[in-house]
Amino acid sequence: MRPLLLILLSALTACDTASPDFAGVAPVRIEAGASVFDIRVKGRRAEAVRLNAQPAFRLSSVGVPAVLAIEAVSGCRVDRLTGDQAMMRATLDCGSGAPAPRRPETYLECDAFELDAEGGELICYPF
Repeated sequence: MRPLLLILLSALTACDTASPDFAGVAPVRIEAGASVFDIRVKGRRAEAVRLNAQPAFRLSSVGVPAVLAIEAVSGCRVDRLTGDQAMMRATLDCGSGAPAPRRPETYLECDAFELDAEGGELICYPF
């Protein structure tokens, strides 16, 4: 019973764990719309971890509240938002322009239509 309890507790604490880039940065909890986020800001980059159990299947469904939360906490404008519906990263424009990306990130979100044994149609959008 005790090992199961430890596993459950460690799983729950991992839900709000910062990525390695933001380790040691204290989060600011903020509510934006129907979403609750923990925001961490480090330099001109920010990370938002969504905490509530609201159904969100894409970044686009929580992107606007995440941007509003990041801007409220950082005091800067969000220049670019990447990630998924649970954890997002932003580059910030604090008046002198946003920093250059550290590495190019290619992320496509794709929808498949009319799939059958012979194929189908795939439409992808870059994010």
